Amino acid sequence: MAGLSALDFSLGLVGLLIIRQLLRRKPLAPSPPGPKPWPLLGNLLDMPSAKEWHVFTDWGTKWGDLVSVTVFGQKMVIVNSVEVATELLEKRGSIYSDRPVMEMGGEMVGWKNTLVLVPYGDRFRSYRKLFHQLIGSNASMSQFYPIEEAETHKFLQRLLSTPQDLAKHVRKTAGAIILRISHGYEVKETDDPFVTLADEATEQFSLSTAPGGFLVNLIPAWTGFKRTAQQWANTLNEMIDSPHQFVKEQMAAGVAPPSFTANLLAEPDLTPEKEFDIKWSSGSLYSGGADTTVSAIYAFFKAMALYPEVAAAAQAEIDSVIGPDRLPSFSDRNDLPYVNALALEVLRWHSVTPTGVPHVVMEDDTYGGYLIPKGTMVIANVWNMLHDPRSYSDPMSFNPSRFLGSNPEQDPRQICFGFGRRICPGRVLAEASSSFHAP
Repeated sequence: MAGLSALDFSLGLVGLLIIRQLLRRKPLAPSPPGPKPWPLLGNLLDMPSAKEWHVFTDWGTKWGDLVSVTVFGQKMVIVNSVEVATELLEKRGSIYSDRPVMEMGGEMVGWKNTLVLVPYGDRFRSYRKLFHQLIGSNASMSQFYPIEEAETHKFLQRLLSTPQDLAKHVRKTAGAIILRISHGYEVKETDDPFVTLADEATEQFSLSTAPGGFLVNLIPAWTGFKRTAQQWANTLNEMIDSPHQFVKEQMAAGVAPPSFTANLLAEPDLTPEKEFDIKWSSGSLYSGGADTTVSAIYAFFKAMALYPEVAAAAQAEIDSVIGPDRLPSFSDRNDLPYVNALALEVLRWHSVTPTGVPHVVMEDDTYGGYLIPKGTMVIANVWNMLHDPRSYSDPMSFNPSRFLGSNPEQDPRQICFGFGRRICPGRVLAEASSSFHAP
């Protein structure tokens, strides 16, 4: 035992010496500035537990547009300006387009198969191609405009009937639109199983990918959540498989309406691998769009309550252009500049994803004399960019007029949907869904 203990001591000493030497090596460039880290913990105690975008904004005021922190050795860089985000995430997108490994949500539950967390590579490119093919432009998206309009009309009827259930109606309508587009499925008026399942799965996604919610996301060796992970994996797989199987049954019976899934499954040379990509990319469409659309529509109603003069101006434009005898349609959008500006202001004023989803740099890089090492998580503080007084006058106020006239302020769609190769591929659908509800 004594010999073994001496050997352990010697090996430990050698290890410490090696680590000491490695730490003494000077990097090619310094890290970006930021709060001073503690030994081993890094900046764990500095990390906010809620509304992190406000803390990141404060850090930006103190240390600049590029702020560096570490947590248990994981390096993170916070980007606080559009200019830096564009340079890194778009112009250098070939090395800034990976995603972090989320042990709980991604690996154990299985969200790594959805677009939001799929690693940068062939599967990611396949998903992007499928999205672009069917909903990547206004022209391709136009085939689904009748669905948007029909479901919005149902929403208005429900709202007139029971206005006290506004939140319920908004969530139901967002789910109904996306499920009809993704799978050609019309939701039931009450207790729809697909909507319930999707709401449950997306809530679990939020919990399983929050760094503070599960230590396994920070320390991969942690194994205390395997039972929960298995239960949540079952929910996710059911959310993905059930509507996909519904479409296949409808197609076999010859009654499947056009949808993202049906259109792609009907293509020749369908392989098991391509069907896997279709199934998970279609599931990504729902899981990625339902909550964000709901949040944007909630923000619209909140803004109209807080700024009645904006609501009155929008209503006056609709009354003037549309008249009292019909509801607006997508064909009217070009004739409603103020309403379009109002929809843009909703996207700017209320950041649906205030810090986006982290990118991961795939090789060492330098910017502004600072080193951004391979494996660094890069977080775009979207909220700060959309409330930056350098870009938006009086940014905390709700003012659609900022996007009108000969010198409009920056289009928030260039920011709120992300950057580079990881920009939201469903942004045309998201923008259509949010803006069509706004009038």
